[in-house]
Amino acid sequence: MTEDLPEEYAVDEPQGESAGGNGAVPTESLEPTEPTEPEALDSVARNKILALRSEVQKVLIGQDEVLDQVLLCLLAEGHVLLEGVPGLGKTLLVTALARALHGSYARVQFTPDLMPSDVTGHTVYDTSSGGFHLKRGPAFTNFLLADEINRAPARTQAALLEVMQERQITIDGDTHRLEAPFMTFATQNPIEQEGTYPLPEAQLDRFLVKVTMDYPTLEQELKVVKHVTDGRTGGGFSLEEIVPVADPAQIIEAQKEVANLRVAEPVARYAVELARATRETPGLTIGAGPRGAIALVRTARAHAFMEGRSYVIPDDLHSVALPALRHRVMPAPELALEGRGADQILKEVLDRVPAPRS
Repeated sequence: MTEDLPEEYAVDEPQGESAGGNGAVPTESLEPTEPTEPEALDSVARNKILALRSEVQKVLIGQDEVLDQVLLCLLAEGHVLLEGVPGLGKTLLVTALARALHGSYARVQFTPDLMPSDVTGHTVYDTSSGGFHLKRGPAFTNFLLADEINRAPARTQAALLEVMQERQITIDGDTHRLEAPFMTFATQNPIEQEGTYPLPEAQLDRFLVKVTMDYPTLEQELKVVKHVTDGRTGGGFSLEEIVPVADPAQIIEAQKEVANLRVAEPVARYAVELARATRETPGLTIGAGPRGAIALVRTARAHAFMEGRSYVIPDDLHSVALPALRHRVMPAPELALEGRGADQILKEVLDRVPAPRS
């Protein structure tokens, strides 16, 4: 749902080629020169999220952009797909975040022999009572880590669909609602293909964002090595220094504030135009559907919240476009051979579609 901004935020529709298409995002007319007090966010909920970010950074070194994108997903009540080669800290990120959030957390190692009931749970017969009772699976939690999700067969992957979309689990005809907040973190290795089952498009679309983790810089990697080895005999990070700084109720409050951030009609139209442009881009065999535009707006609101604004501007959409759309488009095989992936093509779309301006 969109809401027009007050007069000082008003923007005009782009008019033909004069609106420009060089990828720049002029925002002067989308924000006031001197924000009034109600427009500048300084809420307790936002301060909690900033404290949460600082706490996780104690152990997650060199992945600040990844952490920010995961926090945006949390604020937008979405699920995140983390992709990266082994050893970059995907599992560390999730476990540190869960520890700092003081919520319930469960990890499932996806393997080829994993059954759906191993994720959701099942009913067992109790001989003492003569009846059946529910044995809850790891999905009954606040934060679920589906480690190496593409190693499980399609049937087990599909068990997460209802959990992620409806935030409920149906076992033997009985539906069980999950406690809020609920978020799925799924990880996958982009290199290994043997023994993996690629996620179908229908399930990829359930993830609000796809976050890619890359190697740290030399200085960052040196800091990681020193942090792990100085005075320690083990080979991993210690999470003892992380203390809980937020609870589930405070996360829910932050999510409500994000949901109430204002999105002017021209900005919402811009999100739709970006998603639609992917369907008309040569080299993309599959473009983003309506859920792509919805993801853009949801994550852009979270980005504006983190920036301390109560309204969304086109720059917010630009900042979240890659993680929100990269898993919803499919480049043609010939482009992959040329080294042009989804991110590069999406950047070309951002350069081509004019942003709203006065």
